[in-house]
Amino acid sequence: MFCGEIEQAQTFISETNFVKLQFQVDNFTEQTYWAFDSKAHQPFEVYQRYGQHPELYPNRRGIATPGTYCERAFVDCRLQTCYVQSPAFPGVTPRGLHCSYRLNTTLPHIKLYLENEEFNVDGQRCENIMTCPMRPISSGAENCPHDYLRVFDGRDQRAPLVGVFCGMGRFPYSIIGTGNSLLVEFVTSPAGPLLHSGFHFNVGSWPGRNQTAAARLPGACSWRLSQQALRKAGDQEGVFLSVVHWYPPHTTCTYLIQGDPGHVVRLSFPSFRINRIESPMEPWEGDCGESLTLYDASWPDDTRIIRTFCDTFSRPQEKTDFVSSAESMFVRFESKTGSYSGSSLYYWAQYDFFNNSLSGDRVASTACDELIPSWRASRGTVRSPTNTLVFRGVGPGGVASVSQDAVRCTYRFVTDPRLYARVEVTVHRIRFREGSGYSPHVNSCWEGRGDRLLLWEPQAGQASAVLSGQARDIQPANRSLGGLCMHQSVDNANIQLVSRGPVLLLQMSLPWPGAEQYFRQEAPLFEARYRFVHGPLCGPASLAASAEGQLTFPHLEALAVAPPPRAIDCRWELNVHWKKDLWLHFEKLSFTTHSCSEARLQVLLTDIPGAEPWFSSCGDGGEQRKLPILPTDQLEGPVVVTLTASSPNAVAFNLRWTELQRGSAALGRLQAAGVPAAETPVGDLRQNDDCAFMCPGTAGMCIPSRLVCNGVLNCPPPVPGVADSVAFDSATSDEDPAHCAPVRDEGYPWWTLYVGAASAALLALAALVLLCRACCCCGKQRDIDVPY
Repeated sequence: MFCGEIEQAQTFISETNFVKLQFQVDNFTEQTYWAFDSKAHQPFEVYQRYGQHPELYPNRRGIATPGTYCERAFVDCRLQTCYVQSPAFPGVTPRGLHCSYRLNTTLPHIKLYLENEEFNVDGQRCENIMTCPMRPISSGAENCPHDYLRVFDGRDQRAPLVGVFCGMGRFPYSIIGTGNSLLVEFVTSPAGPLLHSGFHFNVGSWPGRNQTAAARLPGACSWRLSQQALRKAGDQEGVFLSVVHWYPPHTTCTYLIQGDPGHVVRLSFPSFRINRIESPMEPWEGDCGESLTLYDASWPDDTRIIRTFCDTFSRPQEKTDFVSSAESMFVRFESKTGSYSGSSLYYWAQYDFFNNSLSGDRVASTACDELIPSWRASRGTVRSPTNTLVFRGVGPGGVASVSQDAVRCTYRFVTDPRLYARVEVTVHRIRFREGSGYSPHVNSCWEGRGDRLLLWEPQAGQASAVLSGQARDIQPANRSLGGLCMHQSVDNANIQLVSRGPVLLLQMSLPWPGAEQYFRQEAPLFEARYRFVHGPLCGPASLAASAEGQLTFPHLEALAVAPPPRAIDCRWELNVHWKKDLWLHFEKLSFTTHSCSEARLQVLLTDIPGAEPWFSSCGDGGEQRKLPILPTDQLEGPVVVTLTASSPNAVAFNLRWTELQRGSAALGRLQAAGVPAAETPVGDLRQNDDCAFMCPGTAGMCIPSRLVCNGVLNCPPPVPGVADSVAFDSATSDEDPAHCAPVRDEGYPWWTLYVGAASAALLALAALVLLCRACCCCGKQRDIDVPY
């Protein structure tokens, strides 16, 4: 029923072939009038109603429900295939209607939108714009008391209500459902002006898909994206999209990305756009009406925010890796305004997981540095980072891994001297790609920019910084300490370095951006073994050069401060003075086992891995007295003594050494003193001479005088076949009683000792007498000078 006045012609286009016109007025005067024209058209002639090629889409306006005037069903709507129109469109809308439109698409997000048409549902109560101003597009039942359009996000009225709309103008919203169905209801009041042309909507779908391997959590749009579900689906990476459908104000959508223990999460945005909020359900005047926040946690911990994006001032970051520090990342989208057509932050997010297991402890504020302390494990293996994101320049927690144009990962092996004194690292595999660009110069490895693996012992200052945890960007400080630089691929190698102190550093250095070639490479770039050796039971690790000395195992004093270990791994370095020969001999060497796998003692003349030992014993100490003299030309460095045993009581020994002087040097000194070489007797003893005593049967070997008659045998046994060899017994050794008795040399007769002692006694008696007389004289003088 229409009422009121109109000043311009209005058109009504019926839905059927029958129209009945009834005019009623309560007071008919000369000011009351009306007029109309009528015309019949074929249905498809009404272009605005049926569109182009209506014969191809007979159900474009939906399938009418039998027995109803305006209820229609739309099935499998696609682009330009479904027209949702008010009855009698594009003419004036009839009154007293209650129409239902059931919409359906095959794709997940159904979209209801206007295209080049205007919306006019109760937009004006009369034609006079001064008396009846136009009603803008409004939403909410309180703003639409007469005619309105109501949209439900589902198949029926039990679905969530998206909104109630009325007004006139260009409908600014595209309503996108959460699924593939919408219910649209159109209601007009029983009476109204002959003005409103209704609506014409298109139905389509919005591209999008459900989250990969997603599981719903409590909440309207909360999801859990797990590595386990991704693995079951056979995918290596997952995706989730921004909210593309409608949502009410104060909506919060969350995504919990959960990896396996020991893994980290990487999140990136291959596509990201930030627009202004175009379809708000509530106005918002401030900043950050909509935001997206990434948390380095499994819940929205404000103290661990990685990044926040806002609709008003943030810039999108495409193809940027955001990496968690642990196995979880939490993503939260918040909207204060709500939206009819999805978020103003439009993104396509991609996530995957990376193994971040470590051989030691992570060093804070570094991307891939590890601390391997001796108090965690006495031995183990290390390899290049399992997390290959490091090679892309980012580590766990977003820490940059590029420093000075290179990706550097430093492994810090540290020990407490109370537990172990040395660190041993053995590199057995390197897989660098060819073409690193090294020149053939000697120092090209240390000075070049190719892929390289450095192994060195730091100087005292750098070692202290490592032990205190203050060292950050570590660089090789001194290559003269025997450091190793490796740049070629090797397999099954035995490249070894043993520290002399409690710290050893292993660093992998890859130039940037060439390091990106190793991203997602499963095979490690290097593999190495480490062990901490030389526990307290071994005693001092480095033995200073001395004329004589001894090495005793076990070092029983250590049992007072530490319990005995289960296994023994000792390594001693015996330093020798320059141009000195060395005689080693065992005063004691005993094994409780004869198995070489349970106990082995070795003496090496070099610390090169794999070198043949100069002496080795696995339980047979019968040859302990047959050790030859080590000439100085074989001593290129410290003599290394190693002991490995399955238990502390498997072996015990006492190793003694003596430094010997060559005979030629000894004769030179004697000749300088005026003694002919031919007259130098075997066993000649000269005080204060480094080569004073000639050892018998050793082809001119000698020892200093302070080693003679000191209770320790320092001369080696005679060598068979030597010209001056004599039978080796106490009568010809450095401990011969003939040398150790009081010296009877012509310059020093034995009775001089008694004369010296008697003279000292007489001098002491004379001094006592003189002192007594001086005291008596002083007393008499004081008595004379006293006045009365």
